[in-house]
Amino acid sequence: MQEVKKLWDEVRELSLGSNSTIERLESPPTPLQFLRDYVSQNKPCIIKNVSLHHQWPAFSLWPHLSYLSKTLGSSPPVSVHLSPNGRADSLITLTHPRSGEISQCFASAHVERLPFDEALQLVSNSKNGDVVAYLQQQNDCFRDEYSVLGSDCDEHIAWATEALGCYPEAVNLWIGNQLSETSFHKDHYENLYTVVSGQKHFLLLPPTDVHRMYIRQYPAAHYSYSRVNDVERFTLELEEPVRYVPWCSVNPYPSPETRESEMAKFPLYFNGPKPFECTVNAGEILYLLIWFRKAVRNSEVNVVELMQAKHVVSSRYDMQFDIKYAYFNFLQSLHFKAPCDPTLLEIDYEDSRPNASICNSREKLFADASSLNELETTKDSEDV
Repeated sequence: MQEVKKLWDEVRELSLGSNSTIERLESPPTPLQFLRDYVSQNKPCIIKNVSLHHQWPAFSLWPHLSYLSKTLGSSPPVSVHLSPNGRADSLITLTHPRSGEISQCFASAHVERLPFDEALQLVSNSKNGDVVAYLQQQNDCFRDEYSVLGSDCDEHIAWATEALGCYPEAVNLWIGNQLSETSFHKDHYENLYTVVSGQKHFLLLPPTDVHRMYIRQYPAAHYSYSRVNDVERFTLELEEPVRYVPWCSVNPYPSPETRESEMAKFPLYFNGPKPFECTVNAGEILYLLIWFRKAVRNSEVNVVELMQAKHVVSSRYDMQFDIKYAYFNFLQSLHFKAPCDPTLLEIDYEDSRPNASICNSREKLFADASSLNELETTKDSEDV
Protein backbone atom coordinates (compact mmCIF):
# COMPACT_ATOMS: atom_id res chain seq x y z
CA MET A 1 0.00 0.00 0.00
CA GLN A 2 2.97 2.32 0.48
CA GLU A 3 3.51 2.35 -3.28
CA VAL A 4 -0.05 3.54 -3.86
CA LYS A 5 0.34 6.24 -1.21
CA LYS A 6 3.49 7.39 -2.98
CA LEU A 7 1.45 7.66 -6.17
CA TRP A 8 -0.95 10.06 -4.44
CA ASP A 9 1.94 12.39 -3.64
CA GLU A 10 3.69 12.09 -6.99
CA VAL A 11 0.63 12.88 -9.09
CA ARG A 12 0.25 16.09 -7.14
CA GLU A 13 3.94 17.01 -7.33
CA LEU A 14 4.25 16.30 -11.06
CA SER A 15 0.89 17.37 -12.45
CA LEU A 16 -1.93 18.60 -10.24
CA GLY A 17 -0.15 20.78 -7.71
CA SER A 18 -0.09 20.44 -3.94
CA ASN A 19 -2.15 23.48 -2.91
CA SER A 20 -5.52 21.72 -3.37
CA THR A 21 -6.88 24.38 -5.72
CA ILE A 22 -8.16 24.09 -9.28
CA GLU A 23 -6.52 26.19 -12.01
CA ARG A 24 -8.65 29.07 -13.29
CA LEU A 25 -8.44 30.38 -16.85
CA GLU A 26 -9.42 33.98 -17.54
CA SER A 27 -11.03 33.07 -20.87
CA PRO A 28 -11.97 29.93 -22.82
CA PRO A 29 -8.94 27.98 -24.09
CA THR A 30 -8.24 27.20 -27.70
CA PRO A 31 -9.12 23.63 -28.68
CA LEU A 32 -5.38 22.79 -28.83
CA GLN A 33 -4.68 24.26 -25.39
CA PHE A 34 -7.70 22.49 -23.88
CA LEU A 35 -6.71 19.13 -25.35
CA ARG A 36 -2.99 19.46 -24.58
CA ASP A 37 -3.07 20.96 -21.08
CA TYR A 38 -6.22 19.49 -19.55
CA VAL A 39 -7.92 16.65 -21.44
CA SER A 40 -4.74 14.66 -22.15
CA GLN A 41 -3.57 15.14 -18.55
CA ASN A 42 -6.97 14.40 -16.98
CA LYS A 43 -6.60 17.73 -15.20
CA PRO A 44 -9.62 19.80 -14.16
CA CYS A 45 -9.86 23.52 -14.74
CA ILE A 46 -12.33 26.36 -14.32
CA ILE A 47 -12.96 28.73 -17.23
CA LYS A 48 -13.97 32.22 -16.10
CA ASN A 49 -15.85 34.96 -17.94
CA VAL A 50 -17.84 32.47 -20.00
CA SER A 51 -20.76 34.89 -20.26
CA LEU A 52 -18.50 37.42 -22.00
CA HIS A 53 -17.32 34.96 -24.64
CA HIS A 54 -20.45 32.80 -25.05
CA GLN A 55 -23.36 35.15 -25.64
CA TRP A 56 -26.02 32.86 -24.24
CA PRO A 57 -29.34 34.59 -23.54
CA ALA A 58 -29.60 32.19 -20.59
CA PHE A 59 -27.10 34.23 -18.54
CA SER A 60 -29.42 37.25 -18.52
CA LEU A 61 -32.80 35.50 -18.74
CA TRP A 62 -32.67 32.47 -16.45
CA PRO A 63 -31.92 34.30 -13.18
CA HIS A 64 -35.44 35.73 -13.54
CA LEU A 65 -37.74 32.89 -12.52
CA SER A 66 -40.69 34.67 -14.11
CA TYR A 67 -39.06 34.09 -17.50
CA LEU A 68 -38.68 30.36 -16.85
CA SER A 69 -42.24 30.10 -15.59
CA LYS A 70 -43.62 31.87 -18.63
CA THR A 71 -41.52 29.89 -21.11
CA LEU A 72 -42.09 26.49 -19.52
CA GLY A 73 -45.64 27.12 -18.29
CA SER A 74 -47.34 25.28 -21.14
CA SER A 75 -44.63 22.61 -21.57
CA PRO A 76 -45.03 18.96 -20.51
CA PRO A 77 -44.27 18.13 -16.85
CA VAL A 78 -40.64 18.07 -15.67
CA SER A 79 -38.91 15.64 -13.33
CA VAL A 80 -38.41 16.75 -9.72
CA HIS A 81 -36.41 14.67 -7.23
CA LEU A 82 -37.65 14.68 -3.61
CA SER A 83 -35.86 13.61 -0.44
CA PRO A 84 -36.17 14.48 3.26
CA ASN A 85 -32.67 15.94 3.51
CA GLY A 86 -31.35 16.89 0.05
CA ARG A 87 -29.08 13.84 -0.07
CA ALA A 88 -30.41 11.73 -2.89
CA ASP A 89 -28.22 9.04 -4.44
CA SER A 90 -26.26 8.69 -1.23
CA LEU A 91 -25.78 6.31 1.68
CA ILE A 92 -28.44 6.38 4.36
CA THR A 93 -28.29 4.63 7.72
CA LEU A 94 -31.36 2.55 8.48
CA THR A 95 -32.46 1.31 11.88
CA HIS A 96 -34.61 -1.79 11.63
CA PRO A 97 -37.97 -0.99 13.28
CA ARG A 98 -38.13 -4.31 15.14
CA SER A 99 -34.60 -5.59 15.67
CA GLY A 100 -32.92 -2.21 16.08
CA GLU A 101 -30.13 -3.41 13.78
CA ILE A 102 -28.30 -0.60 12.00
CA SER A 103 -27.11 -0.91 8.40
CA GLN A 104 -26.62 1.24 5.31
CA CYS A 105 -28.22 1.35 1.89
CA PHE A 106 -27.89 3.40 -1.29
CA ALA A 107 -30.96 5.64 -1.32
CA SER A 108 -32.38 7.25 -4.46
CA ALA A 109 -34.85 10.12 -4.45
CA HIS A 110 -38.56 9.91 -5.02
CA VAL A 111 -39.21 11.22 -8.55
CA GLU A 112 -42.39 12.94 -9.71
CA ARG A 113 -43.27 14.66 -12.96
CA LEU A 114 -44.98 17.96 -12.25
CA PRO A 115 -45.81 21.17 -14.10
CA PHE A 116 -42.75 23.42 -14.02
CA ASP A 117 -44.34 26.10 -11.81
CA GLU A 118 -45.38 23.51 -9.24
CA ALA A 119 -41.94 21.86 -9.30
CA LEU A 120 -40.20 25.23 -8.96
CA GLN A 121 -42.42 26.08 -5.98
CA LEU A 122 -41.27 22.88 -4.26
CA VAL A 123 -37.65 23.92 -4.77
CA SER A 124 -38.33 27.39 -3.38
CA ASN A 125 -40.17 25.98 -0.33
CA SER A 126 -37.67 23.21 0.40
CA LYS A 127 -36.94 22.63 4.08
CA ASN A 128 -34.36 20.22 5.51
CA GLY A 129 -36.02 17.46 7.53
CA ASP A 130 -39.24 18.03 5.65
CA VAL A 131 -39.01 18.01 1.85
CA VAL A 132 -36.04 19.05 -0.31
CA ALA A 133 -36.75 19.31 -4.04
CA TYR A 134 -34.24 19.34 -6.89
CA LEU A 135 -35.10 19.71 -10.56
CA GLN A 136 -32.80 17.31 -12.32
CA GLN A 137 -32.86 14.26 -14.49
CA GLN A 138 -30.07 12.49 -16.33
CA ASN A 139 -30.27 11.21 -19.90
CA ASP A 140 -30.24 14.50 -21.82
CA CYS A 141 -33.08 16.21 -19.95
CA PHE A 142 -32.22 19.69 -21.29
CA ARG A 143 -32.88 18.62 -24.87
CA ASP A 144 -35.93 16.63 -23.76
CA GLU A 145 -37.89 18.10 -20.84
CA TYR A 146 -36.52 21.64 -21.31
CA SER A 147 -36.23 21.72 -25.09
CA VAL A 148 -38.15 25.02 -25.34
CA LEU A 149 -35.13 26.67 -23.67
CA GLY A 150 -32.79 25.35 -26.34
CA SER A 151 -32.39 28.69 -28.10
CA ASP A 152 -31.09 30.25 -24.85
CA CYS A 153 -27.82 28.29 -25.06
CA ASP A 154 -25.42 27.15 -27.74
CA GLU A 155 -26.04 23.59 -28.87
CA HIS A 156 -22.53 22.70 -27.82
CA ILE A 157 -19.34 24.34 -26.53
CA ALA A 158 -17.35 24.83 -29.72
CA TRP A 159 -13.79 24.69 -28.37
CA ALA A 160 -14.58 21.54 -26.37
CA THR A 161 -16.34 19.87 -29.29
CA GLU A 162 -13.36 20.50 -31.60
CA ALA A 163 -10.86 19.28 -28.99
CA LEU A 164 -12.83 16.12 -28.15
CA GLY A 165 -13.85 15.35 -31.71
CA CYS A 166 -17.53 14.83 -30.98
CA TYR A 167 -20.73 16.59 -29.94
CA PRO A 168 -22.16 16.22 -26.40
CA GLU A 169 -23.82 12.89 -25.81
CA ALA A 170 -26.12 14.45 -23.20
CA VAL A 171 -26.98 17.93 -21.96
CA ASN A 172 -28.67 18.18 -18.55
CA LEU A 173 -30.23 21.07 -16.69
CA TRP A 174 -30.25 21.15 -12.88
CA ILE A 175 -32.13 23.64 -10.73
CA GLY A 176 -31.77 23.52 -6.96
CA ASN A 177 -30.87 25.46 -3.84
CA GLN A 178 -28.45 25.36 -0.91
CA LEU A 179 -30.11 22.29 0.65
CA SER A 180 -29.13 19.91 -2.17
CA GLU A 181 -25.82 18.08 -2.15
CA THR A 182 -24.33 15.10 -3.93
CA SER A 183 -22.22 12.37 -2.33
CA PHE A 184 -18.80 11.36 -3.68
CA HIS A 185 -19.15 9.67 -7.07
CA LYS A 186 -17.60 9.46 -10.53
CA ASP A 187 -18.81 8.81 -14.05
CA HIS A 188 -17.14 8.02 -17.36
CA TYR A 189 -17.83 11.25 -19.20
CA GLU A 190 -16.02 14.42 -20.13
CA ASN A 191 -18.08 16.82 -18.02
CA LEU A 192 -18.40 20.56 -18.55
CA TYR A 193 -20.46 22.17 -15.78
CA THR A 194 -21.68 25.66 -16.67
CA VAL A 195 -23.17 27.65 -13.81
CA VAL A 196 -25.75 30.04 -15.25
CA SER A 197 -26.77 31.58 -11.91
CA GLY A 198 -25.76 30.92 -8.33
CA GLN A 199 -22.75 28.90 -7.20
CA LYS A 200 -21.80 25.26 -6.86
CA HIS A 201 -19.07 24.03 -4.50
CA PHE A 202 -17.09 20.88 -5.34
CA LEU A 203 -14.81 18.59 -3.37
CA LEU A 204 -12.59 16.62 -5.79
CA LEU A 205 -10.18 13.68 -5.74
CA PRO A 206 -8.16 12.40 -8.74
CA PRO A 207 -8.71 8.81 -9.92
CA THR A 208 -5.34 7.82 -8.43
CA ASP A 209 -7.01 8.16 -5.01
CA VAL A 210 -9.68 5.51 -5.70
CA HIS A 211 -8.72 3.42 -2.66
CA ARG A 212 -9.39 6.38 -0.39
CA MET A 213 -13.07 6.23 -1.34
CA TYR A 214 -13.65 2.77 0.19
CA ILE A 215 -16.02 1.78 -2.63
CA ARG A 216 -18.31 -0.98 -1.39
CA GLN A 217 -21.51 -2.74 -2.41
CA TYR A 218 -24.71 -1.41 -0.84
CA PRO A 219 -28.29 -2.63 -1.33
CA ALA A 220 -30.33 -0.20 -3.43
CA ALA A 221 -33.37 1.54 -1.97
CA HIS A 222 -35.59 4.42 -2.95
CA TYR A 223 -37.69 6.99 -1.17
CA SER A 224 -41.45 7.04 -1.51
CA TYR A 225 -43.25 10.27 -0.73
CA SER A 226 -46.87 10.85 0.20
CA ARG A 227 -48.91 13.81 1.39
CA VAL A 228 -52.23 13.23 3.15
CA ASN A 229 -54.15 16.05 4.86
CA ASP A 230 -51.07 18.29 4.62
CA VAL A 231 -48.98 15.65 6.43
CA GLU A 232 -45.87 14.82 4.40
CA ARG A 233 -44.21 11.45 4.86
CA PHE A 234 -41.16 9.70 3.41
CA THR A 235 -40.56 5.98 3.60
CA LEU A 236 -37.47 4.18 2.37
CA GLU A 237 -38.02 0.91 0.50
CA LEU A 238 -35.41 -1.67 -0.41
CA GLU A 239 -35.59 -2.71 -4.05
CA GLU A 240 -36.98 -6.14 -4.86
CA PRO A 241 -35.27 -8.20 -6.09
CA VAL A 242 -32.23 -7.01 -4.17
CA ARG A 243 -29.82 -4.97 -6.29
CA TYR A 244 -26.38 -3.78 -5.17
CA VAL A 245 -24.74 -0.47 -6.02
CA PRO A 246 -20.98 0.13 -5.70
CA TRP A 247 -20.63 3.47 -3.90
CA CYS A 248 -18.12 5.55 -1.99
CA SER A 249 -18.37 4.94 1.75
CA VAL A 250 -16.71 8.15 2.95
CA ASN A 251 -18.59 11.14 4.34
CA PRO A 252 -15.95 13.90 4.19
CA TYR A 253 -17.92 16.09 6.61
CA PRO A 254 -18.83 13.88 9.60
CA SER A 255 -20.58 15.41 12.56
CA PRO A 256 -18.48 16.19 15.66
CA GLU A 257 -20.10 13.22 17.38
CA THR A 258 -19.08 10.73 14.67
CA ARG A 259 -15.82 12.26 13.45
CA GLU A 260 -13.53 10.06 15.55
CA SER A 261 -15.22 6.82 14.49
CA GLU A 262 -15.34 7.91 10.82
CA MET A 263 -11.62 8.70 10.86
CA ALA A 264 -10.92 5.28 12.36
CA LYS A 265 -12.98 3.51 9.68
CA PHE A 266 -11.58 5.48 6.72
CA PRO A 267 -7.97 6.40 7.58
CA LEU A 268 -6.83 6.47 3.94
CA TYR A 269 -9.19 9.34 3.25
CA PHE A 270 -8.78 11.38 6.42
CA ASN A 271 -5.02 10.87 6.73
CA GLY A 272 -4.23 11.24 3.02
CA PRO A 273 -3.57 14.34 0.91
CA LYS A 274 -6.10 17.13 1.17
CA PRO A 275 -8.88 16.97 -1.46
CA PHE A 276 -9.09 19.65 -4.11
CA GLU A 277 -11.83 22.23 -3.56
CA CYS A 278 -13.40 24.82 -5.79
CA THR A 279 -16.47 27.02 -6.07
CA VAL A 280 -17.89 27.50 -9.54
CA ASN A 281 -19.60 30.87 -9.89
CA ALA A 282 -22.20 32.10 -12.33
CA GLY A 283 -20.67 32.50 -15.77
CA GLU A 284 -17.97 29.87 -15.17
CA ILE A 285 -17.37 26.33 -16.49
CA LEU A 286 -15.77 23.46 -14.56
CA TYR A 287 -14.13 20.74 -16.66
CA LEU A 288 -13.85 17.25 -15.16
CA LEU A 289 -13.13 13.80 -16.53
CA ILE A 290 -13.06 10.67 -14.36
CA TRP A 291 -12.48 12.45 -11.05
CA PHE A 292 -14.37 11.65 -7.88
CA ARG A 293 -16.53 14.62 -7.06
CA LYS A 294 -18.83 15.70 -4.27
CA ALA A 295 -21.09 18.66 -4.92
CA VAL A 296 -21.24 20.00 -1.40
CA ARG A 297 -23.76 22.83 -1.63
CA ASN A 298 -25.49 24.93 -4.19
CA SER A 299 -25.95 28.58 -3.42
CA GLU A 300 -29.33 29.90 -2.37
CA VAL A 301 -30.03 30.79 -5.96
CA ASN A 302 -31.04 28.25 -8.55
CA VAL A 303 -28.49 26.29 -10.57
CA VAL A 304 -28.57 25.10 -14.19
CA GLU A 305 -26.06 22.41 -15.36
CA LEU A 306 -25.28 21.93 -19.47
CA MET A 307 -24.30 19.57 -18.30
CA GLN A 308 -24.96 23.49 -16.03
CA ALA A 309 -25.94 25.36 -11.12
CA LYS A 310 -29.07 27.66 -9.13
CA HIS A 311 -29.05 27.04 -12.74
CA VAL A 312 -26.37 24.61 -13.91
CA VAL A 313 -26.04 23.27 -17.42
CA SER A 314 -23.90 20.16 -17.79
CA SER A 315 -22.58 19.07 -21.17
CA ARG A 316 -21.47 15.45 -21.21
CA TYR A 317 -19.12 14.33 -23.94
CA ASP A 318 -18.48 10.63 -24.35
CA MET A 319 -15.14 9.64 -22.81
CA GLN A 320 -12.36 8.01 -24.81
CA PHE A 321 -11.69 4.64 -23.19
CA ASP A 322 -7.96 4.79 -23.83
CA ILE A 323 -4.80 3.79 -21.95
CA LYS A 324 -5.64 6.13 -19.04
CA TYR A 325 -8.85 4.19 -18.43
CA ALA A 326 -6.87 0.93 -18.52
CA TYR A 327 -4.47 2.34 -15.94
CA PHE A 328 -7.38 3.36 -13.73
CA ASN A 329 -8.95 -0.11 -13.90
CA PHE A 330 -5.61 -1.70 -13.03
CA LEU A 331 -5.12 0.62 -10.06
CA GLN A 332 -8.67 0.01 -8.89
CA SER A 333 -8.11 -3.74 -8.97
CA LEU A 334 -5.20 -3.59 -6.51
CA HIS A 335 -6.37 -5.09 -3.25
CA PHE A 336 -5.89 -3.70 0.21
CA LYS A 337 -7.23 -4.85 3.52
CA ALA A 338 -10.28 -2.91 4.65
CA PRO A 339 -11.04 -2.13 8.31
CA CYS A 340 -12.89 -4.77 10.27
CA ASP A 341 -16.34 -3.34 9.75
CA PRO A 342 -19.17 -5.67 8.65
CA THR A 343 -20.89 -2.83 6.79
CA LEU A 344 -17.86 -2.32 4.50
CA LEU A 345 -18.02 -5.07 1.92
CA GLU A 346 -15.32 -5.01 -0.72
CA ILE A 347 -16.04 -5.04 -4.44
CA ASP A 348 -15.01 -7.80 -6.78
CA TYR A 349 -13.86 -5.49 -9.59
CA GLU A 350 -13.87 -8.30 -12.13
CA ASP A 351 -17.62 -8.67 -11.70
CA SER A 352 -19.95 -5.83 -10.89
CA ARG A 353 -22.36 -8.26 -9.28
CA PRO A 354 -21.87 -8.95 -5.57
CA ASN A 355 -19.96 -12.17 -4.89
CA ALA A 356 -21.16 -14.95 -2.64
CA SER A 357 -19.63 -13.54 0.53
CA ILE A 358 -21.33 -10.21 -0.13
CA CYS A 359 -24.68 -11.88 -0.73
CA ASN A 360 -24.34 -13.98 2.43
CA SER A 361 -23.41 -10.95 4.49
CA ARG A 362 -26.26 -8.89 3.11
CA GLU A 363 -28.72 -11.73 3.67
CA LYS A 364 -27.73 -11.63 7.33
CA LEU A 365 -27.91 -7.84 7.58
CA PHE A 366 -31.27 -7.59 5.83
CA ALA A 367 -32.93 -10.91 6.62
CA ASP A 368 -35.82 -9.21 8.35
CA ALA A 369 -35.73 -5.90 6.50
CA SER A 370 -35.98 -7.37 3.02
CA SER A 371 -39.34 -8.92 3.84
CA LEU A 372 -40.81 -5.50 4.57
CA ASN A 373 -42.40 -3.33 1.93
CA GLU A 374 -41.36 -0.15 3.75
CA LEU A 375 -38.65 0.98 6.12
CA GLU A 376 -39.14 4.20 8.05
CA THR A 377 -36.19 6.57 8.06
CA THR A 378 -35.15 7.72 11.50
CA LYS A 379 -33.83 11.03 12.69
CA ASP A 380 -30.39 9.42 12.80
CA SER A 381 -30.78 8.56 9.12
CA GLU A 382 -31.36 12.19 8.21
CA ASP A 383 -28.15 13.22 10.01
CA VAL A 384 -25.92 10.90 7.97
